[in-house]
Amino acid sequence: MGGAGILLLLLAGAGVGAAWRPPKGKCPLSCSCSKDSALCEGSPDLPENFSPSLLSLSLVRTGVAQLKAGSFLRVPTLHLLLFTSNSFSVIEDDAFAGLSHLQYLFIEDNEIGAISKNALRGLRSLTHLSLANNHLETLPRFLFRGLETLTHVDLRGNPFQCDCRVLWLLQWMPTVNASVGTGACAGPSALAHMQLHHLDPKTFKCRAIELSWFQTVGESALGVEPFSYQGEPHIVLAQPFAGRCLILSWDYSLQRFRPEEELSAPSVVACKPLVLGARLIVLAARLWGGSQLWARPSPGLRLAPVQALAPRQLLRPNDAETLWLDQQPCFVVADASKAGSTTLLCRDGPGFYPRQSLHAWHRDTDAEALELDGRPHLLLASASQRPVLFHWSGGRFERRTDIPEAEDVYATHHFQAGGDVFLCLTRYIGDSMVMRWDGSMFRLLQQLPSRGAHVFQPLLIARDQLAILGSDFAFSQVFRLEPDKGLLEPLQELGPPALVAPRAFAHVALAGRRFLFAACFKGPTQIYQHHELDLSA
Repeated sequence: MGGAGILLLLLAGAGVGAAWRPPKGKCPLSCSCSKDSALCEGSPDLPENFSPSLLSLSLVRTGVAQLKAGSFLRVPTLHLLLFTSNSFSVIEDDAFAGLSHLQYLFIEDNEIGAISKNALRGLRSLTHLSLANNHLETLPRFLFRGLETLTHVDLRGNPFQCDCRVLWLLQWMPTVNASVGTGACAGPSALAHMQLHHLDPKTFKCRAIELSWFQTVGESALGVEPFSYQGEPHIVLAQPFAGRCLILSWDYSLQRFRPEEELSAPSVVACKPLVLGARLIVLAARLWGGSQLWARPSPGLRLAPVQALAPRQLLRPNDAETLWLDQQPCFVVADASKAGSTTLLCRDGPGFYPRQSLHAWHRDTDAEALELDGRPHLLLASASQRPVLFHWSGGRFERRTDIPEAEDVYATHHFQAGGDVFLCLTRYIGDSMVMRWDGSMFRLLQQLPSRGAHVFQPLLIARDQLAILGSDFAFSQVFRLEPDKGLLEPLQELGPPALVAPRAFAHVALAGRRFLFAACFKGPTQIYQHHELDLSA
């Protein structure tokens, strides 16, 4: 039954006749009043000066532009309030403040396009609510908060957009002891004419993430590596033009990252940290002048050079990685010289010494340590052939296979999701690729256009598996793995003027916040903050 019908029943039940009028001044012009009810039609504004014992008020075709806070403070005794065929389009917060006895609120056949989230606040006795036949495309979350007495809600006849904004309503309906009439969706087109109560809340994807700029740090860099030392997160940047490995830490007072220590390393291409208890080791791989190992024996001391690393073997390093083999820490340094070979260095006594030479003469550009089938593996990308996969066997790396259909791969990075191992292959010219391990080799899963890319790096940030495809010529692309599809989907662009020629990315979590570092070759390192967005709000 509509609001007007219920009003007539209430009036009849009260035995209200049309002959009685309250004392002079208690029934405004344009209103017809009886002992405890009033019907106002065509009033240019909201009528006032009602009887203090008024129980029922109906407003029809008034000229009220909007319902403002405290509009009915002068009639606190109301039990029923009805609006129909009015022109107002907005209901503000606390519009019905003071109506603690109101049981029936009917706002039907009006021009309402917006209602504030606290518009119904204080209606603690409300049992029947109708917002039928208005122009509401959505309702604010928590609109019905505090209305525990509701038994009937009518939302029919509104052009609801059934996107993330209605998710809260779908989740709310099963939790209340009230009959709810919702009507059909007006959009989007895929859901048009579908009844709201037939929608499955689980199909709505209403959580989004955003990377927003946070801070700029120092000079250009080729690499960025996070590590934890003494329970605190740190970051080390490889800055070849500044000739140093720069270590950053978090300043809790300034809420910024600040330089903590720098290591002299001219022409450095990679700064690789390794934490062994209280001892911190940093490998500085350099194009010229020899690679070095720096060490901090214990907290409170500064890093100092302790070893020159294999000067006759590390001719032109291009990348360095850490890995553990037979419970011993090791480094692998990819060598890009024509006469060099990638070198595996493992701890032996106080230092790190060559354990094995790999892939001689192939000008390796990248090394990636990963685990497959429960065993250590090493993947090498080079300028001369397809990436080659090695596995650890008998105390050394043995060639296992190569990756077909993967020419001109500059770098590789892997990630795990849903029990599978995926591989991101960076190509400077052509399409970069995503591959998946099938138990014997990596198979092509997805191709992504990439012109001028030196990095295609996966990162697990909170619950999201991301992958960032850098570009020297255009915006860098942020992708997110969609579990349902098993594919990377575009999420966001990061680009100039801040992000120029990225070479490496890293994720750092601290103090309840998450940050993305982007080392840039033609500009300073950029730091972005990771935000989670609720699209249903």
